[in-house]
Amino acid sequence: MNSIAKLPGIRVRADNPNHHLWNNHGTWFLHYTVHPTPFTKERIRRSLGTKDLKVARERRDSFFAHLASEAAKAAQRKEAAA
Repeated sequence: MNSIAKLPGIRVRADNPNHHLWNNHGTWFLHYTVHPTPFTKERIRRSLGTKDLKVARERRDSFFAHLASEAAKAAQRKEAAA
């Protein structure tokens, strides 16, 4: 989860390898919070579609890596427009 820790808005506890994971009746979900405005927040739960914890961790890490790459692309577009 080292790449996740580099995202400014994602909090990670190194001592908890299941951070952001939630087991709902045997199926693992990704659970996180976004802040669309400074005054609001939204809790997101997305099914990872697996009952295997190892696969759930891999999918969580993949999701956050994709999120990081999208944020980097947006930052580059913003810099290019300035």
